[in-house]
Amino acid sequence: MKVVKFGGSSLANGPAIKQVLSIVKSDQERRVIVVSAPGKRNDDDIKVTDLLIRYANSVLEGRDYTAILNAIYQRYQEIGEYFHLPAEKLQEIRQILTKLAEKHYPNADYLLAAFKAYGEYLNARLITAIMNHVGIKTRFLSPRDVGLIVTGEPNNALVNPEAYLNLAQVKLNPDEKIVFPGFFGISPSGHIATFSRGGSDITGAILARGFKADLYENFTDVDAIYSANPKIVDHPRPIKKMTYREMRELSYAGFSVFHDEALIPTIQGQIPVNVKNTQHPEKEGTWIVPEAGFRPEHVVTGVAGGTNFCALYLHKYLLNQVPGFTLGVLQVLQRHNISYEHMPSAIDDITIIFKKDYLNAQLIDQICDEIQKSVSPDQMRWIDDYAITMVVGEGMKDKLSLCASILAPLGKKDISIQMINQGSSQISIMIGTRRNQAKEVISTIYQNFLA
Repeated sequence: MKVVKFGGSSLANGPAIKQVLSIVKSDQERRVIVVSAPGKRNDDDIKVTDLLIRYANSVLEGRDYTAILNAIYQRYQEIGEYFHLPAEKLQEIRQILTKLAEKHYPNADYLLAAFKAYGEYLNARLITAIMNHVGIKTRFLSPRDVGLIVTGEPNNALVNPEAYLNLAQVKLNPDEKIVFPGFFGISPSGHIATFSRGGSDITGAILARGFKADLYENFTDVDAIYSANPKIVDHPRPIKKMTYREMRELSYAGFSVFHDEALIPTIQGQIPVNVKNTQHPEKEGTWIVPEAGFRPEHVVTGVAGGTNFCALYLHKYLLNQVPGFTLGVLQVLQRHNISYEHMPSAIDDITIIFKKDYLNAQLIDQICDEIQKSVSPDQMRWIDDYAITMVVGEGMKDKLSLCASILAPLGKKDISIQMINQGSSQISIMIGTRRNQAKEVISTIYQNFLA
């Protein structure tokens, strides 16, 4: 049995959904279909999720939302009419959209989560109706129906272990398809909570594990996962097969095709993942598989980078003889609920690397002030201009000279290396540079090790 997920670009309009139905019908093992909200139909279009956020903000601010509601409904109406769906089925969608603004929510965060989630919820309802209308026996299931319990924040939920116990009780009939909305679950108190970005990927992975699927197919708008960003490297090599941990390392650094958090349920269930193109389903795509028995074809599998990083550099003489220095720094970060990404250190120095997403100028000043008071470093410098490049590959294990080989061509191009760190897994090397050099780093490494 296969769990299949389709992204927003694969469900943007009637013709796109017709292609999805063709894919579903072509393989009887594709029995559970996870759907996103309709995405952009063209570059100038707006995703339904973004329209729902505008709808939510209009409700919160007491502004008239009629035009936005009509724009959202029109997206679903156009899809339904493409398949000649009965008018009453479409009116149900309009009624649900209208009632969203009339419901009670604990606070603004829960309201926003609910509005966002209804992009997937309504699309799943609509696609279920379409599939039955064209003769495909289909059942709609929602997170509430199956007990997909989540905890955490309303707009950054985490799956609860109870969800897998509940999913194990769901009966799947071999003669029908299941359509399931991605992106959200139900909190213990019964409210909707959404996953982070790429949430439908996460839902698909949860269902794949919960239903003990043989394969999780993730359909998107590219033929494969590539060994480098095509916007930086022309025609990079597609990756035919990679391990879970290779994908995790590369996703963290900037690969955006497949959300790295979505791998966790598949890793826990040891379920292989196949990333494929909706428009070219006949192509093999990229397989993401367990490490056991994996034989790499190349030393380096891929190179990826991100520029949304910053760092705090601390210097103190005899740091290694100061008990509790690092603990004092971490306690400051904990008080402000700030997580760090990496902490490479030397005998007198520590560099703490952060993602910029959750920091602002006021918070940076505050934590620097508290760290100064707590541990009294001899030198402290905030580095805002920071980028990280990850070089990843199962074939990198025990390649003692690889690090030097990677750095040599960068040195020839006068690229300033701020930090280099080889992970304990021995399958990745992390390189810190200035932000304006990030693309050059990726291009240089690709040309020397992947081209």
